[in-house]
Amino acid sequence: MPTALITGITGQDGSYLAEFLLERGYDVHGIIRRASDFNTRRIDHLFQDVHTRGAKLHLHYGDLLDSASLKRILSLAEPQEVYNLGAQSHVRVSFDLPVFTVDTVAMGSLRMLEAIRDVNPTIRYYQAGSSEMFGSAGAPQSEETRFEPRSPYACGKVFAHYQTINYREAYGMFAANGILFNHESPRRGETFVTRKVTRAATRIKLGLQDKLYLGNLDARRDWGFAGDFVRAMWLMLQQDKPDDYVIATGTDHSVRDWVEGVFRKLELDTEAHLEFDARYLRPTEVDLLRGDASKARRALDWKPEVDFDQLMDMMIAGDMKLAERERILHDAGHGESPGAEHRP
Repeated sequence: MPTALITGITGQDGSYLAEFLLERGYDVHGIIRRASDFNTRRIDHLFQDVHTRGAKLHLHYGDLLDSASLKRILSLAEPQEVYNLGAQSHVRVSFDLPVFTVDTVAMGSLRMLEAIRDVNPTIRYYQAGSSEMFGSAGAPQSEETRFEPRSPYACGKVFAHYQTINYREAYGMFAANGILFNHESPRRGETFVTRKVTRAATRIKLGLQDKLYLGNLDARRDWGFAGDFVRAMWLMLQQDKPDDYVIATGTDHSVRDWVEGVFRKLELDTEAHLEFDARYLRPTEVDLLRGDASKARRALDWKPEVDFDQLMDMMIAGDMKLAERERILHDAGHGESPGAEHRP
């Protein structure tokens, strides 16, 4: 029975990857950080009590800031594959928390690579890269494009990328980099722009919120579905040799396109509800990211299955269910007053 370890299992990608691997018969181990409240809602539907015979999902307290915990978990889980997805992954927030972001993103990957080298260097390792590493480089961006990072988060990811290559070349480890362009889903965090828009728009539709506040509407991104992208992660670790791959749809849209598309589908007036807020601007902006995933299509036989419009419908449907529940609670005398701004 194959066994995998996932850092960041409680995040969007971690939850889809855990689902994907469990469906293929894996034993899945995940690292979670200790907190006073459970933060497992994205994987609650997968979880079985530890006392359940034959349980396939196992969670361990640990942290990418703590090398000892990584070695302990590797020794306990004995995985054949490790997927390093854990990070402080919000680009704008990385400007406010640069040291913490780089410590988790860059040094966290190095700690994991060292832990694998010490415990079992035959483990196959996946490093979650980001299109943000390309920064101001011209589009389309491929594996050959020079990195020009424009945020602390992106700088940390570039470090992690090259450390992965270094461990591959220095120690013969199976270490692969996935350079993933933006990927979204109904499980996306509510402070990320695509989800922030669908969450706000559905609340506006039901009278629970008045305004949506955003920064740069002209930034263009290559948006795909997270469920498609985790399949590519797995494929990278099934190859005969480790390598680096761009994963993208090959099309780009602006933030404005996303906002107007969501509002149009919900029959809302964009001008009546959308407001600019300079707090959401980055000190250094990335104008255009569009990936060239030709190598992944050729070598991994991978291609996206969900397009931009389908992704939008999927996320609207998910957030409409949440807004409808909020409306019911409000009408019963619970919850926020209509018109309240839901998120910063």
